[in-house]
Amino acid sequence: MSLELEFEDGREGFATEEMTLNMGPQHPSTHGVLRFIVKADGEVMRRATPDVGYLHRSIEKIAEKVGWRGFMPYTDRVDYVAAMTTNQAWAMCAETLAEIEVPRRAEYCRVIAAELGRICSHLLAFGATGMDIGAITPFTHAIREREMINDLLEELCGARLTFNYMRIGGVAWDLPPGYEKRIVTYLDRFVPLIDEFDDLLSYNKIYIERLASIAAVPREMAIDYNLVGPNLRASGVDYDLRRDRPYSVYPDFEFDVPVGRGAQGAVGDCWDRYILRLHEMRESAKILRQACENIPEGPVLAKVPRTFKPPAGDAHIRVETPRGDQSWYVVSDGSDLPYRVHVRTGSFSAMSIIEELSRGLMIADLVALIATLDVVAPEVDR
Repeated sequence: MSLELEFEDGREGFATEEMTLNMGPQHPSTHGVLRFIVKADGEVMRRATPDVGYLHRSIEKIAEKVGWRGFMPYTDRVDYVAAMTTNQAWAMCAETLAEIEVPRRAEYCRVIAAELGRICSHLLAFGATGMDIGAITPFTHAIREREMINDLLEELCGARLTFNYMRIGGVAWDLPPGYEKRIVTYLDRFVPLIDEFDDLLSYNKIYIERLASIAAVPREMAIDYNLVGPNLRASGVDYDLRRDRPYSVYPDFEFDVPVGRGAQGAVGDCWDRYILRLHEMRESAKILRQACENIPEGPVLAKVPRTFKPPAGDAHIRVETPRGDQSWYVVSDGSDLPYRVHVRTGSFSAMSIIEELSRGLMIADLVALIATLDVVAPEVDR
């Protein structure tokens, strides 16, 4: 707001006053139940401070009450946009503690499910970013493709959002007959569409002007703020757990790790974070083709005692989710209930950098920043 003033030397002018604005917690561009306290001078932000906790469910404490097997459905709620990877992380925690060897075919099933979920998540990020900026049409195309992948996931496990597909020792069900061929047939259709997405949105002049050189995160800042996944790689850091700290059967696959290049502006800007997810969809398609072609025969679930009581000890598991390095620390006291569970998520660390990046941005740029960081509210609050 502004006040008309008369200065001592007789000049007349306006003095501005800082405004405090609320963005959220119910706001279409916050990508969940999130609130930002915006201090602004006109359209320019002094800072935007995240106010989290609106979606807190004490999910880590719930794990300590429902048991090792009973917690699997709850892991879907840690990141409901890409639930397969959180299923996998929890299963790996229990398997590490109990020294359970997962059948090789089950590991392939996990990778197939996880990479389908990664494409689903990145499609939503692509569509939502465009819609937040003002481009409605790309969202409809993204949702169309996401629904087709959800059809495949529903055929696999009967669910379209919270899957509960993984099990301690493997997966709940084997792939349906002919499932691999149906995935490859869909990929033949989908991969060329990524180029169409580029034509439709990525290189649109207005879209580039809204994202390029906005909220750039230099390499050192990304590391200091512990960013992970696409947000870290967009800043030029070539790191992916699937390649650099391999788990499951990811060493069996050849794929590239895209990194930010500053192609339209500065390295690590909003445009780099956006385009990186399109590149990652291509790489997930490569992994899926290899997995479908080379999946071995055999069981999909190891023999696990009905009453599951892993030996006393602790386990630290990390998986590469669509939002990056998701880290689980679990302590067992030898009983049928976990003694302590903690999960560290990519969205939480991404939220921590928003206040720093928001200084000097326009209020409209906050929408672009949140969208390209791909924050998901339940990962923040847990």
